[in-house]
Amino acid sequence: MNAPTVADLAAKGETPDVLFWVGCAGSFDDRAKRVTVAFVKILNAVGIKFAVLGTEEACTGDPARRAGNEFLFQMQAMNNIQVLNGYSIKKIVTACPHCFNTIKNEYPDLGGTYEVIHHATFLQQLINDGKIKLKEGGAFKGKKITYHDSCYLGRANNIYEAPREVLQALDADLVEMKRCRTTGLCCGAGGAQMFKEPEKGKKDINVERAEEALGTGATTIAVACPFCMTMMTDGVKNKEKEAEVKVKDLAELIAESL
Repeated sequence: MNAPTVADLAAKGETPDVLFWVGCAGSFDDRAKRVTVAFVKILNAVGIKFAVLGTEEACTGDPARRAGNEFLFQMQAMNNIQVLNGYSIKKIVTACPHCFNTIKNEYPDLGGTYEVIHHATFLQQLINDGKIKLKEGGAFKGKKITYHDSCYLGRANNIYEAPREVLQALDADLVEMKRCRTTGLCCGAGGAQMFKEPEKGKKDINVERAEEALGTGATTIAVACPFCMTMMTDGVKNKEKEAEVKVKDLAELIAESL
């Protein structure tokens, strides 16, 4: 994998056009790592000068703040801002809506102001600019795909069309769930819920959401968030449908169709 670090470029007196913020999931979660690899493959294919922070990247502090530990959030955020400002980073792209929301909307209060783009929007721009060329009649032509809206991408940042435009570029048959866009149902992982067991109730949210996705008859559930990826995959497993229905990130779908 060709993914230079910002430090490597700085040693040569260069700065990247785009910093790819990998995030905790993209770095450590085995399933999310495949999304990181797919996105790097796309960046290399279109010839974008990018870099990652590598070991200098720490958690954005999103889970700490959502769980109520403001002190830890500010420590983590200030540490990252110091590193980013030290390298004069201007533009950041990330495949995690939680990282995206935190760096874009919460870091400016602490002195970290950057142009932050989620990879769904970034991919849409590359497709519109003709930089991403997809195979005619690719692997997903005519296949039924449903898209699950991430709360931090949709309701928090009003990004609904970009991921759908990326899917339409695949020539796939996009089928919507009843609850989508502004009325989309959370996968159940946001607000630091990812890291704890759910409270007692009749049904887990991710199972409810997976049932809605399976009800569309889609063979692929597209997501744009590593947390959603985990919750939707677990929901599909709960229904014993993992052989027929795959949960994939937008970057993986594009990388497979290059």
